Amino acid sequence: MPLDTDAVLDRRLLRRKLTFWRVVAGIVAVAGLATAGFYGARSAGYFATRHVARIEVRGLITQNAEVLRMIEAIGRNDSARALVVSIDSPGGTVAGSEALYLALRQVAAKKPTVAVVDGMAASGGYIAALAADHIVTRETSITGSIGVIVQFPNVVQLLETVGVKVEAVRSAPLKATPSGVEPTSPEAIAALREIVTDSYQWFQRLVKERRGLNDEQLRVAADGRAFSGVRARDMRLVDTIGGEDEARGWLAGRGVSRDLAIRTYRPSRRGTLPFVNVAAAALVDAVGLSDLGERLRSSGIIAGIERSALDGLLVVWQPPSP
Repeated sequence: MPLDTDAVLDRRLLRRKLTFWRVVAGIVAVAGLATAGFYGARSAGYFATRHVARIEVRGLITQNAEVLRMIEAIGRNDSARALVVSIDSPGGTVAGSEALYLALRQVAAKKPTVAVVDGMAASGGYIAALAADHIVTRETSITGSIGVIVQFPNVVQLLETVGVKVEAVRSAPLKATPSGVEPTSPEAIAALREIVTDSYQWFQRLVKERRGLNDEQLRVAADGRAFSGVRARDMRLVDTIGGEDEARGWLAGRGVSRDLAIRTYRPSRRGTLPFVNVAAAALVDAVGLSDLGERLRSSGIIAGIERSALDGLLVVWQPPSP
């Protein structure tokens, strides 16, 4: 019996110890996450000091709700004293480019906004640049390509060769035309041309108003060609040759100190938990694994503009076929 009593007491003591260490471990975990979340949130801009915000427009431009929300947040953030838009894009959909332009103009109405063409700002990429109050480009950057295009494959002859005929019942002759699997009627081409023309006129009006071109200057600039940075400057499509340093110089002339740090904003990926990404990145940074921290941050963001299927009217630059 004494042995049984001792065993019971030992088990109770062991249980108390386990409970104690579980509580300690829980407190340490909560404190660690809170600390990591604080530093991570601060690095993400939640407790930001004054800075210059920077976003990157990369690749094909489509309608991206996360990007638009990010830009709106920059406009509301009083700590962001200015915005630098770094662009390297051949364009994308007309609707996506328009949405991006309008979001950037809302920011530009509140704080100085400058665009830097790092490699290419063609078509929809140039529409994004037009939203800025000042455009800086490299000498060899590609700029312009002012125009709109619709392309669709026509495989009618191929289908006839293999003996396939596509039938369609339409509520009206122009419904869902052109389809690419049946001959395209002149009426369908004309209807599509109207849409292209309307979008092209909108694009031209944007260029004329934002860059202050007269009709003759616009006619030359808006023939669909892309221009080098130097030629684009001479045609008044951009303002300055240079890079981010020149952009900071322009901002300095508008009261935005060069001493302010630049903070690059990136949109959150759908379905992720930003706090978890931020906290994990801050934890690995704290133990000296900065490279891993950066990869963790990147795993929860979209670097640049989301790529997706382009199924609408396009403002995109394409190199000419050889």
